[in-house]
Amino acid sequence: MIKISQKQQNILEIILENGTMQSSAVHKEILRRNGDMSLVSVKRALSKMANSKLLIVVGSGRSTSYIISNLAKVFFDIDAKKYIGIEPDKRHGSNKYNFEYFSEFPVDIFDESELKILNQATENYKQKTKDLSEIVEEKELLRLIIELSWKSSKIEGNTYTLLDTEKLILDKEEAKGHDKKEAIMILNHKDAFNFIRENNSEFKTLTLANLEKLHSILIKDMDVKLGIRNRIVGVTGSKYKPLDNQYQIREAVEALSDAISKAKTPYAKALLALLGIGYIQPFEDGNKRTGRLMANALLLSHGYAPLSYRSIEESDYREAMLVFYEINSIIPFKKIFIAQYKFAANNYAVK
Repeated sequence: MIKISQKQQNILEIILENGTMQSSAVHKEILRRNGDMSLVSVKRALSKMANSKLLIVVGSGRSTSYIISNLAKVFFDIDAKKYIGIEPDKRHGSNKYNFEYFSEFPVDIFDESELKILNQATENYKQKTKDLSEIVEEKELLRLIIELSWKSSKIEGNTYTLLDTEKLILDKEEAKGHDKKEAIMILNHKDAFNFIRENNSEFKTLTLANLEKLHSILIKDMDVKLGIRNRIVGVTGSKYKPLDNQYQIREAVEALSDAISKAKTPYAKALLALLGIGYIQPFEDGNKRTGRLMANALLLSHGYAPLSYRSIEESDYREAMLVFYEINSIIPFKKIFIAQYKFAANNYAVK
Protein backbone atom coordinates (compact mmCIF):
# COMPACT_ATOMS: atom_id res chain seq x y z
CA MET A 1 0.00 0.00 0.00
CA ILE A 2 1.19 3.54 -0.84
CA LYS A 3 1.69 5.98 2.03
CA ILE A 4 1.01 9.60 1.05
CA SER A 5 2.62 12.35 3.14
CA GLN A 6 0.73 15.51 4.06
CA LYS A 7 2.87 17.55 1.67
CA GLN A 8 2.10 15.15 -1.16
CA GLN A 9 -1.57 15.16 -0.18
CA ASN A 10 -1.64 18.96 -0.47
CA ILE A 11 -0.08 18.84 -3.93
CA LEU A 12 -2.45 16.11 -5.08
CA GLU A 13 -5.40 18.18 -3.90
CA ILE A 14 -4.23 21.14 -5.97
CA ILE A 15 -3.76 19.08 -9.12
CA LEU A 16 -7.01 17.20 -8.59
CA GLU A 17 -8.90 20.48 -8.34
CA ASN A 18 -7.18 22.12 -11.32
CA GLY A 19 -6.36 19.31 -13.73
CA THR A 20 -3.09 19.12 -15.67
CA MET A 21 -0.58 21.58 -14.17
CA GLN A 22 2.99 22.70 -14.65
CA SER A 23 5.31 23.05 -11.66
CA SER A 24 5.13 26.86 -11.74
CA ALA A 25 1.32 26.74 -11.55
CA VAL A 26 1.46 24.30 -8.63
CA HIS A 27 3.94 26.57 -6.84
CA LYS A 28 1.76 29.62 -7.41
CA GLU A 29 -1.28 27.82 -5.98
CA ILE A 30 0.68 26.65 -2.92
CA LEU A 31 1.68 30.27 -2.20
CA ARG A 32 -1.91 31.43 -2.72
CA ARG A 33 -2.99 28.95 -0.05
CA ASN A 34 -0.36 30.38 2.30
CA GLY A 35 1.98 27.45 1.82
CA ASP A 36 5.73 27.76 2.25
CA MET A 37 7.60 25.94 -0.53
CA SER A 38 10.14 27.24 -2.99
CA LEU A 39 9.75 26.49 -6.68
CA VAL A 40 12.81 24.21 -6.45
CA SER A 41 11.19 22.26 -3.61
CA VAL A 42 7.95 21.97 -5.58
CA LYS A 43 9.79 20.63 -8.63
CA ARG A 44 11.64 18.14 -6.45
CA ALA A 45 8.39 16.98 -4.82
CA LEU A 46 6.65 16.61 -8.18
CA SER A 47 9.53 14.57 -9.55
CA LYS A 48 9.50 12.30 -6.51
CA MET A 49 5.74 11.82 -6.78
CA ALA A 50 6.07 10.97 -10.46
CA ASN A 51 8.73 8.37 -9.63
CA SER A 52 6.44 6.78 -7.05
CA LYS A 53 3.61 6.76 -9.64
CA LEU A 54 1.40 9.22 -7.78
CA LEU A 55 1.64 11.59 -10.72
CA ILE A 56 1.82 11.10 -14.48
CA VAL A 57 4.23 13.27 -16.46
CA VAL A 58 2.89 14.90 -19.61
CA GLY A 59 5.27 16.53 -22.11
CA SER A 60 8.92 17.39 -21.53
CA GLY A 61 11.25 20.30 -20.95
CA ARG A 62 9.54 23.62 -20.30
CA SER A 63 6.18 22.16 -21.25
CA THR A 64 6.34 19.40 -18.62
CA SER A 65 3.03 19.04 -16.79
CA TYR A 66 1.59 16.66 -14.21
CA ILE A 67 -1.74 14.91 -13.72
CA ILE A 68 -2.88 12.77 -10.80
CA SER A 69 -2.60 9.00 -11.36
CA ASN A 70 -5.21 6.34 -10.60
CA LEU A 71 -2.96 5.03 -7.84
CA ALA A 72 -3.04 8.43 -6.17
CA LYS A 73 -6.81 8.64 -6.57
CA VAL A 74 -7.24 5.31 -4.77
CA PHE A 75 -5.42 6.55 -1.66
CA PHE A 76 -6.32 10.25 -1.81
CA ASP A 77 -7.53 11.20 1.68
CA ILE A 78 -10.56 13.47 1.57
CA ASP A 79 -13.18 14.69 4.01
CA ALA A 80 -16.30 13.12 2.49
CA LYS A 81 -18.77 15.27 4.41
CA LYS A 82 -17.00 18.49 3.45
CA TYR A 83 -16.71 17.46 -0.20
CA ILE A 84 -20.34 16.36 -0.54
CA GLY A 85 -21.40 19.58 1.18
CA ILE A 86 -20.46 21.38 -2.03
CA GLU A 87 -23.16 21.60 -4.71
CA PRO A 88 -22.73 18.74 -7.23
CA ASP A 89 -21.92 20.94 -10.23
CA LYS A 90 -19.32 22.89 -8.25
CA ARG A 91 -17.34 19.85 -7.11
CA HIS A 92 -14.01 19.17 -8.76
CA GLY A 93 -14.55 15.42 -9.13
CA SER A 94 -15.14 13.68 -12.45
CA ASN A 95 -18.53 13.10 -14.05
CA LYS A 96 -17.25 10.26 -16.25
CA TYR A 97 -16.49 6.59 -15.73
CA ASN A 98 -12.75 5.92 -15.32
CA PHE A 99 -11.97 3.15 -17.83
CA GLU A 100 -8.43 2.48 -16.54
CA TYR A 101 -9.25 2.48 -12.84
CA PHE A 102 -9.83 -1.22 -12.14
CA SER A 103 -7.07 -2.43 -14.46
CA GLU A 104 -4.62 -0.25 -12.49
CA PHE A 105 -6.08 -0.96 -9.06
CA PRO A 106 -3.45 -2.02 -6.47
CA VAL A 107 -3.62 -5.55 -5.07
CA ASP A 108 -2.86 -4.31 -1.54
CA ILE A 109 -5.06 -1.52 -0.13
CA PHE A 110 -4.75 -2.02 3.64
CA ASP A 111 -1.67 -0.98 5.62
CA GLU A 112 -0.15 -3.06 8.43
CA SER A 113 -2.08 -1.37 11.22
CA GLU A 114 -5.38 -1.81 9.37
CA LEU A 115 -4.67 -5.46 8.64
CA LYS A 116 -3.80 -6.03 12.29
CA ILE A 117 -7.24 -4.74 13.31
CA LEU A 118 -9.03 -6.79 10.64
CA ASN A 119 -7.06 -9.98 11.25
CA GLN A 120 -7.57 -9.78 15.01
CA ALA A 121 -11.30 -9.34 14.45
CA THR A 122 -11.30 -12.37 12.14
CA GLU A 123 -9.41 -14.47 14.68
CA ASN A 124 -11.92 -13.54 17.39
CA TYR A 125 -14.76 -14.39 15.02
CA LYS A 126 -13.33 -17.80 14.12
CA GLN A 127 -12.78 -18.69 17.76
CA LYS A 128 -16.32 -17.63 18.61
CA THR A 129 -17.88 -19.71 15.80
CA LYS A 130 -15.69 -22.76 16.32
CA ASP A 131 -17.99 -24.92 18.44
CA LEU A 132 -21.45 -23.45 18.02
CA SER A 133 -24.46 -25.60 18.78
CA GLU A 134 -27.12 -25.80 16.08
CA ILE A 135 -29.58 -23.87 18.23
CA VAL A 136 -27.18 -20.99 18.88
CA GLU A 137 -26.09 -20.92 15.25
CA GLU A 138 -29.69 -20.71 14.07
CA LYS A 139 -30.44 -17.84 16.46
CA GLU A 140 -27.31 -15.97 15.42
CA LEU A 141 -28.11 -16.47 11.75
CA LEU A 142 -31.61 -15.06 12.19
CA ARG A 143 -30.31 -12.07 14.10
CA LEU A 144 -27.78 -11.25 11.40
CA ILE A 145 -30.31 -11.71 8.59
CA ILE A 146 -32.83 -9.44 10.33
CA GLU A 147 -30.32 -6.68 11.00
CA LEU A 148 -28.69 -6.90 7.57
CA SER A 149 -32.04 -6.94 5.76
CA TRP A 150 -33.26 -3.97 7.79
CA LYS A 151 -30.18 -1.80 7.47
CA SER A 152 -29.37 -2.53 3.84
CA SER A 153 -32.99 -1.76 2.94
CA LYS A 154 -32.97 1.38 5.09
CA ILE A 155 -29.94 2.66 3.19
CA GLU A 156 -32.16 2.45 0.09
CA GLY A 157 -34.92 4.50 1.73
CA ASN A 158 -37.00 1.64 3.12
CA THR A 159 -39.10 2.86 6.08
CA TYR A 160 -39.49 -0.43 7.97
CA THR A 161 -38.14 -0.27 11.53
CA LEU A 162 -35.94 -2.99 12.97
CA LEU A 163 -38.92 -4.36 14.90
CA ASP A 164 -41.07 -4.27 11.75
CA THR A 165 -38.37 -6.23 9.96
CA GLU A 166 -38.14 -8.79 12.74
CA LYS A 167 -41.91 -9.40 12.63
CA LEU A 168 -41.84 -9.69 8.86
CA ILE A 169 -39.01 -12.24 8.77
CA LEU A 170 -40.03 -14.28 11.81
CA ASP A 171 -43.82 -14.09 11.62
CA LYS A 172 -44.39 -13.11 7.95
CA GLU A 173 -46.36 -10.13 9.28
CA GLU A 174 -46.17 -7.03 7.07
CA ALA A 175 -46.17 -3.62 8.75
CA LYS A 176 -49.33 -1.60 8.24
CA GLY A 177 -49.16 1.62 6.23
CA HIS A 178 -46.13 0.58 4.20
CA ASP A 179 -45.69 -0.07 0.50
CA LYS A 180 -45.79 -3.79 -0.35
CA LYS A 181 -42.45 -3.45 -2.12
CA GLU A 182 -40.74 -2.52 1.15
CA ALA A 183 -41.60 -5.94 2.55
CA ILE A 184 -40.48 -7.60 -0.69
CA MET A 185 -37.14 -5.78 -0.56
CA ILE A 186 -36.47 -7.01 2.98
CA LEU A 187 -37.49 -10.61 2.26
CA ASN A 188 -35.32 -10.60 -0.87
CA HIS A 189 -32.34 -9.67 1.32
CA LYS A 190 -33.10 -12.69 3.51
CA ASP A 191 -33.25 -14.98 0.48
CA ALA A 192 -30.09 -13.52 -1.02
CA PHE A 193 -28.10 -14.00 2.18
CA ASN A 194 -29.30 -17.57 2.56
CA PHE A 195 -28.35 -18.21 -1.06
CA ILE A 196 -24.77 -16.98 -0.70
CA ARG A 197 -24.35 -18.84 2.58
CA GLU A 198 -25.57 -22.10 1.05
CA ASN A 199 -23.51 -21.64 -2.13
CA ASN A 200 -20.39 -19.97 -0.75
CA SER A 201 -18.04 -22.04 -2.94
CA GLU A 202 -19.43 -20.15 -5.95
CA PHE A 203 -18.26 -16.80 -4.56
CA LYS A 204 -14.49 -17.06 -4.25
CA THR A 205 -14.42 -14.15 -6.66
CA LEU A 206 -16.92 -12.06 -8.59
CA THR A 207 -18.14 -13.28 -11.97
CA LEU A 208 -20.82 -11.94 -14.25
CA ALA A 209 -22.80 -15.14 -13.65
CA ASN A 210 -22.82 -15.01 -9.84
CA LEU A 211 -23.36 -11.24 -9.94
CA GLU A 212 -26.47 -11.57 -12.11
CA LYS A 213 -27.79 -14.44 -10.01
CA LEU A 214 -27.42 -12.47 -6.79
CA HIS A 215 -29.05 -9.43 -8.35
CA SER A 216 -31.97 -11.50 -9.61
CA ILE A 217 -32.74 -12.65 -6.06
CA LEU A 218 -32.52 -9.14 -4.62
CA ILE A 219 -34.91 -7.58 -7.15
CA LYS A 220 -37.41 -10.44 -7.43
CA ASP A 221 -40.98 -9.10 -7.75
CA MET A 222 -39.68 -5.51 -7.66
CA ASP A 223 -40.55 -4.63 -11.29
CA VAL A 224 -36.87 -4.38 -12.22
CA LYS A 225 -35.51 -5.87 -15.44
CA LEU A 226 -33.00 -8.70 -15.16
CA GLY A 227 -29.55 -8.59 -16.72
CA ILE A 228 -27.20 -5.83 -17.77
CA ARG A 229 -29.15 -2.62 -18.29
CA ASN A 230 -29.66 -1.03 -21.70
CA ARG A 231 -30.87 2.34 -20.50
CA ILE A 232 -29.28 5.38 -18.87
CA VAL A 233 -29.23 5.65 -15.07
CA GLY A 234 -28.34 8.65 -12.95
CA VAL A 235 -26.95 9.09 -9.45
CA THR A 236 -28.97 11.38 -7.19
CA GLY A 237 -26.88 14.19 -5.72
CA SER A 238 -23.94 13.60 -8.04
CA LYS A 239 -22.77 14.78 -11.42
CA TYR A 240 -21.25 11.35 -12.06
CA LYS A 241 -22.83 9.57 -15.01
CA PRO A 242 -22.41 5.77 -15.17
CA LEU A 243 -21.80 4.03 -18.47
CA ASP A 244 -24.80 3.70 -20.77
CA ASN A 245 -23.49 1.11 -23.23
CA GLN A 246 -24.11 -2.60 -22.56
CA TYR A 247 -20.85 -3.68 -24.16
CA GLN A 248 -18.82 -1.22 -22.07
CA ILE A 249 -20.71 -2.20 -18.90
CA ARG A 250 -19.82 -5.85 -19.47
CA GLU A 251 -16.18 -4.90 -20.03
CA ALA A 252 -16.24 -2.87 -16.82
CA VAL A 253 -17.62 -5.84 -14.86
CA GLU A 254 -14.88 -8.04 -16.32
CA ALA A 255 -12.23 -5.50 -15.28
CA LEU A 256 -13.72 -5.37 -11.77
CA SER A 257 -13.77 -9.17 -11.60
CA ASP A 258 -10.12 -9.31 -12.63
CA ALA A 259 -9.13 -6.73 -9.99
CA ILE A 260 -11.02 -8.66 -7.29
CA SER A 261 -9.32 -11.91 -8.33
CA LYS A 262 -5.91 -10.27 -7.95
CA ALA A 263 -6.64 -8.61 -4.60
CA LYS A 264 -4.45 -10.02 -1.82
CA THR A 265 -7.01 -10.36 0.96
CA PRO A 266 -10.72 -11.20 1.27
CA TYR A 267 -11.13 -7.77 2.89
CA ALA A 268 -9.82 -6.07 -0.23
CA LYS A 269 -11.97 -8.27 -2.46
CA ALA A 270 -15.09 -7.42 -0.46
CA LEU A 271 -14.43 -3.69 -0.30
CA LEU A 272 -13.65 -3.50 -4.00
CA ALA A 273 -16.82 -5.40 -4.90
CA LEU A 274 -18.96 -3.19 -2.70
CA LEU A 275 -17.58 0.00 -4.24
CA GLY A 276 -17.10 -1.28 -7.77
CA ILE A 277 -20.62 -2.58 -8.34
CA GLY A 278 -22.06 0.73 -7.18
CA TYR A 279 -19.65 2.62 -9.45
CA ILE A 280 -20.41 0.59 -12.58
CA GLN A 281 -24.16 0.38 -11.87
CA PRO A 282 -24.54 -2.66 -14.17
CA PHE A 283 -28.25 -3.06 -13.48
CA GLU A 284 -31.36 -0.95 -13.87
CA ASP A 285 -31.81 -0.88 -10.07
CA GLY A 286 -30.56 -2.69 -6.98
CA ASN A 287 -26.85 -2.10 -7.62
CA LYS A 288 -25.80 -0.99 -4.13
CA ARG A 289 -27.83 -3.79 -2.53
CA THR A 290 -26.09 -6.26 -4.82
CA GLY A 291 -22.72 -4.73 -3.91
CA ARG A 292 -23.37 -5.14 -0.18
CA LEU A 293 -24.46 -8.77 -0.56
CA MET A 294 -21.60 -9.58 -2.94
CA ALA A 295 -19.14 -8.21 -0.37
CA ASN A 296 -20.66 -10.61 2.18
CA ALA A 297 -20.54 -13.47 -0.30
CA LEU A 298 -16.81 -12.94 -0.82
CA LEU A 299 -16.15 -12.72 2.93
CA LEU A 300 -18.18 -15.85 3.73
CA SER A 301 -16.56 -17.85 0.95
CA HIS A 302 -13.19 -17.30 2.64
CA GLY A 303 -14.47 -18.04 6.15
CA TYR A 304 -14.61 -14.41 7.25
CA ALA A 305 -17.32 -12.52 9.12
CA PRO A 306 -20.24 -11.10 7.09
CA LEU A 307 -21.29 -7.46 7.52
CA SER A 308 -24.71 -6.30 8.73
CA TYR A 309 -23.96 -2.54 8.31
CA ARG A 310 -26.14 -2.17 11.44
CA SER A 311 -24.17 0.59 13.14
CA ILE A 312 -23.52 2.73 10.07
CA GLU A 313 -25.05 6.16 9.55
CA GLU A 314 -26.82 6.21 6.18
CA SER A 315 -25.48 9.70 5.44
CA ASP A 316 -21.88 8.56 6.04
CA TYR A 317 -22.42 5.59 3.74
CA ARG A 318 -23.89 7.74 0.99
CA GLU A 319 -21.18 10.42 1.23
CA ALA A 320 -18.36 7.88 1.07
CA MET A 321 -19.93 6.23 -1.98
CA LEU A 322 -20.33 9.57 -3.77
CA VAL A 323 -16.67 10.39 -3.08
CA PHE A 324 -15.72 7.11 -4.73
CA TYR A 325 -17.90 7.84 -7.74
CA GLU A 326 -16.45 11.31 -8.32
CA ILE A 327 -12.89 11.15 -6.92
CA ASN A 328 -12.24 7.37 -7.03
CA SER A 329 -10.82 7.50 -3.50
CA ILE A 330 -11.46 4.44 -1.33
CA ILE A 331 -10.29 6.12 1.89
CA PRO A 332 -13.62 7.37 3.32
CA PHE A 333 -15.32 4.03 2.69
CA LYS A 334 -12.33 2.00 3.80
CA LYS A 335 -12.66 3.58 7.25
CA ILE A 336 -16.34 2.60 7.30
CA PHE A 337 -15.53 -0.93 6.14
CA ILE A 338 -12.94 -1.50 8.87
CA ALA A 339 -15.29 -0.24 11.59
CA GLN A 340 -18.20 -2.32 10.26
CA TYR A 341 -16.09 -5.45 9.94
CA LYS A 342 -14.79 -5.10 13.49
CA PHE A 343 -18.37 -4.58 14.71
CA ALA A 344 -19.66 -7.62 12.82
CA ALA A 345 -16.87 -9.94 13.94
CA ASN A 346 -17.49 -8.96 17.56
CA ASN A 347 -21.29 -9.09 17.44
CA TYR A 348 -22.25 -12.09 15.28
CA ALA A 349 -21.48 -15.78 15.24
CA VAL A 350 -22.52 -16.96 11.78
CA LYS A 351 -20.36 -19.30 9.76
